[in-house]
This record gives sequence, structure tokens and C-alpha cells, in this order.
Amino acid sequence: SAPNTKPAGYDNEASARMYDDVMEPTLRDYPAMFWLQRAFLDGHERVFDLGGHVGIKYYAFSGRMQMPTQLRWRVCDVPAVVARGNALAIEKGTAETLRFTADWRDLSAVDVLFASGSIQYLPVSLGDMLRALPTRPARLVINSAALHPTRSFFTLNSIGVSFCPYRVQSEPSFMDDMNALGYRCVDRWETPRDFAIPFEPGYEMDRFVGLAFTR
Repeated sequence: SAPNTKPAGYDNEASARMYDDVMEPTLRDYPAMFWLQRAFLDGHERVFDLGGHVGIKYYAFSGRMQMPTQLRWRVCDVPAVVARGNALAIEKGTAETLRFTADWRDLSAVDVLFASGSIQYLPVSLGDMLRALPTRPARLVINSAALHPTRSFFTLNSIGVSFCPYRVQSEPSFMDDMNALGYRCVDRWETPRDFAIPFEPGYEMDRFVGLAFTR
């Protein structure tokens, strides 16, 4: 259903470069930073940043958190973004710690799954991803998730340079997925957001949700 006036999805050069200059934390990041810091203090060192673009949260959080000496931060994104992220990491000298993959199945070998503003763009639900893994991460830190109070649906999102398919899951069904996988919610926070689908009443939201889980 996407208009053909722009590319579809993030896997293109324009989408891959749109966050090159967005490397600072925002107010909505601080609860997620708190729970990442807790995970690091508990000895976890391997982070899987699902949909983390070119590593924007790694760069935003570096210097503002106590990072593990042996930290391995791997970003999973689409191929065009991965290529741009690798190039930036080499340019910035972070390639030893910050690495990239286009295969979400690589998250079976990590301690912490971090997803900020990204689960709504996934081709399958986060629950289905985790169910498919032989080994699951010990901690989940989910920030700025588009979770509707009652409804699950798909729509389209314009990011300016392209149109993206957009998955909105109901919060009760998302929580059921996590509970069934053995995760316990230890925190929940909200970020004010205006979300509406023109001419479709009942799908609007006034906040996105953040959640922290432990297995």
C-alpha cells in the first residue's frame, strides 16, 4: 500500500544517512540507560541493539554511562544501514566495540537485547523472534515501543525519505508473549507521543511505552 513516490523501508542510501548527526541522548532515553547500566553492573557485556541504525544509541550513551571494559555492542539493521554503520565505526575508531549484522538470529549469543523505537519496524514480532532462538538474552530493554492499549494492526509510516511498514501490537498481547517466554517485567515507563491514522478513529495513541524485563 505504500505510495511509489519514495522508496519503501530503510534499506536505501537516503534512509541509511538520515541519523548521521543524531548522536545525543534525549529525555526518553534515560530510563533505558538506567536499565542498561543495571545490566552492565550485573556483569552483562554483550548488547544486541535491534534496529539500532548506525549505532546512534551507542554513540549517544558512550561517555555518559559506565561501560564494561569488554563491551561488545552489536547493531542489527538492514544491509544499507549496516554498510553505513560499518563505515562510520571505522571513521570514528569504534569498530572494535561496535559491530553490525543484518541477521537478527545473531541475538541468540548476547546478554542484553536493546531495542529503541524499533520493534514497530520489525518484519516479525519480537515474540516470534525470541521464540525462534536456541538461546535467549537474559535482559530486555525496550524503549519507545508503539504498543496500543487494546489493538494490534499494521499501517504505514513516512520517515521523510521513504515509507515504512509499521507494526503496532497491543500491549496486553506483547506482555503475554514476553511472559510466555519466561520474562518478568521489572519496569514500565511512557513517552508522550501523538499517533493517529487519518480517517481511522480508535487507533490513536498519546504515548509510546518503555519496558525492562529479566528472564
